[in-house]
Amino acid sequence: VKLAKEHYFDGTLFHRVVKDFMIQGGDPDSKKVQRGEHLGNGGPGYTIPAEFNPKFYHEKGALSAARMSDQANPSKASSGSQFYIVQGTIMHPLEAEKLKYNRSQLDLGLRKMMQDPRNKPLLDSLKALQLSDDDSFQDKLFSLAPRIEKEAGVKVMQEVSPEKIKAYTTLGGAAFLDMEYTVFGKVIKGLEVIDKIAVLPGDEADRPLVDIPISVSIEEMPKKKITNLYGYQFPDDK
Repeated sequence: VKLAKEHYFDGTLFHRVVKDFMIQGGDPDSKKVQRGEHLGNGGPGYTIPAEFNPKFYHEKGALSAARMSDQANPSKASSGSQFYIVQGTIMHPLEAEKLKYNRSQLDLGLRKMMQDPRNKPLLDSLKALQLSDDDSFQDKLFSLAPRIEKEAGVKVMQEVSPEKIKAYTTLGGAAFLDMEYTVFGKVIKGLEVIDKIAVLPGDEADRPLVDIPISVSIEEMPKKKITNLYGYQFPDDK
């Protein structure tokens, strides 16, 4: 809000566009840039601590903060200005069921099990399966969740709201980004514009061949008015 009121974003570009994934902008370096120049490193000179809330997820239209990779940014701090809007894809209901597994906890539990020599035959078979058929490996790994919880003492299963399942299986999104990148807003009108931008051809760095400029203004209004105008229900009000 602070940057928008300062017109920080006006004249910047959607500098990275990936069909069926997201459109990214907010790099101040994109205001004056030549064709072919790569973008994505600019910002206001600060980052913002990660804010992960399970109520906010990467459904289509989610407005989220870009960030540096885990290697350079283990705390997953957000960029001070760069953001992306999710396009994503529609998830099959069977895939959506896997959202009930906390993947990071599942991986942690598996690593703990690997420390027990008695589990070596199982782990060898998992490694072989991963090399030959990754889909089968994933299915096998999820099927081991109850055993991993019991033997490793980690909680793998997590609650997933019906609204989240419905969003990913009807509207679509990018669920693999959840709890990894900060979601701080949502497009509630104009989703079709995301689709139009996301299909634009780009160069090897996914920068659109035609510049897509951004202009941002802020209008503050009560939550009730937003619900009345756009039909959006705030998670805390449900």
